[in-house]
Amino acid sequence: MSQWLFDLGNSRFKFAPLQGNRAGDVQAWAHGAEDMTTAALQALPTGEVAWVASVAAPALTAAVMEVLQSRFAQVRVARTSAECAGVRIAYARPERFGVDRFLGLLAAAEAGAPVVVAGVGTALTIDLLDADGLHRGGRIAASPTTMRLALHARAVQLPESGGDYAEFANDTADALASGCDGAAVALIERSLAQARAVLDEVPQLILHGGGGPALLPLLPQARFRPSLVLDGLARWAVHQPVAQG
Repeated sequence: MSQWLFDLGNSRFKFAPLQGNRAGDVQAWAHGAEDMTTAALQALPTGEVAWVASVAAPALTAAVMEVLQSRFAQVRVARTSAECAGVRIAYARPERFGVDRFLGLLAAAEAGAPVVVAGVGTALTIDLLDADGLHRGGRIAASPTTMRLALHARAVQLPESGGDYAEFANDTADALASGCDGAAVALIERSLAQARAVLDEVPQLILHGGGGPALLPLLPQARFRPSLVLDGLARWAVHQPVAQG
């Protein structure tokens, strides 16, 4: 049975075949609502089951869902739950915990070790998971990309991209890159330090998301897992009851 995984984020759309309890080879498109043309959507695979996670805008989600429903016998949408695959979410109202963060934790939990998961996309999300699968909570902040865009929107003379990281920059673009990347790194490093104090052991650090590679040189202890959400979606899928029909 052909089963596929689809991760529709705020800025990228990824999909991959379901292979066991993991994602296979991943294809990724950058998108805005205007970029998801009919031709592009019609190039998507077909099969028996489409497993979908989406944090994108409702209109874009609806457009993709309509196409998938025409190409798959079943379309099943991931939702955050209080507990799944040994992971227990800290939120009193789990439905308020983003499904991308939830799936990231499902993938990270497979190692059975304490971990800090940092997603670097439109937002910077940081979550702590202990070795027993208990989510200890997390943080949400603007990602470096979003910081740059917000600054440019308020002061157009500040470039929205470009520049290189330096501890003390002597150029505006470099200073912006250094400040915004440095802010994200500082928050991640503080989260790691606090996680160590809470757990009395050093957690692993996993980065994912399109902005992750830019931070890796500043976080040498981190492991980058670009398909973390899709791997979590795969793990969620294999723990779902078989649909009847």
